[in-house]
Amino acid sequence: MGEQGSFSSKPTEAKSQRQYTPQWVSLTAGGVAGGVEAAVTYPFEYSKTRVQLLQKGAGTSPSNPLRLILHVAQKEGIGALYTGCSTLIVGTTAKAGVRFLSYDTIRNALADDSGKLSAGRGILAGMVAGAVESVLAVTPTERIKTALIDDAKNARQFRSSLHAVTMLVQSHGPSELYRGLVSTTIKQSATSAVRMGTYNILKEMTKSQGIAPSVVTNFSVGALAGVITVYATQPFDTIKTRAQGVQGASIDQAVRSVLRDYGVRGFWKGSTMRLGRLVLSGGIVFSVYEEMAALLSSISYGRSESSISY
Repeated sequence: MGEQGSFSSKPTEAKSQRQYTPQWVSLTAGGVAGGVEAAVTYPFEYSKTRVQLLQKGAGTSPSNPLRLILHVAQKEGIGALYTGCSTLIVGTTAKAGVRFLSYDTIRNALADDSGKLSAGRGILAGMVAGAVESVLAVTPTERIKTALIDDAKNARQFRSSLHAVTMLVQSHGPSELYRGLVSTTIKQSATSAVRMGTYNILKEMTKSQGIAPSVVTNFSVGALAGVITVYATQPFDTIKTRAQGVQGASIDQAVRSVLRDYGVRGFWKGSTMRLGRLVLSGGIVFSVYEEMAALLSSISYGRSESSISY
């Protein structure tokens, strides 16, 4: 029960030394990290979503994500690159808080007596955390964000995020905010499993090499985890985006539309922008999380040493 010095056996000593991340620390630090990451990287997300929503031969927007950013900034102003941003910041704050809370809770349950998490258990913890955040936060905010970006290139029937929510619910009912739930949950579970699992593996590798944790190492490990995550999960993201356009689509319709417009390679459409975002995202979210968690833990425990151990 966490009492130290009650027994002298080695197993008990190992358990008494095991460190846990308090749930409120996971939730708060994760939320702050998610909000910072979303604000910094949103133009990449905007461009990626616009490219994924393009239909072959339709419109005059460039299909290259970098050129699209310049095109939108020149034609519509820099502010247009932040269409739907407030929704994503709120959503990312919520989902990151839920993700780290879920992950750390599951991690605490699955870790061995020394607090270490195996590669397989790290992936499992990430997968479950991704499913939880999809249901509680990601699907409705992604639906609104995607609809706003899709709407911005056409008739602009939505004046704001709140107006979009009102219109979608009035037209189709509250369940409309959960359109694409299955595709989003598959994508989020896969992304979180790869991202959190990879981060856990790489952190253990750096520890085994005697590399001390720091902002630089946490950022680097998080960025590398982001690179691996992009190419492993991009098809899920593309299908999810097609399913959550203004008109919406089933998973089957989304898959067929991607194949029709671009072939198999279309499932990796937007990966350049997602790569740019997730490299920054991975670096930012994990380094900010570690620093915030260390700060909050030191306040909670009245000491300067962090209780976080990945």
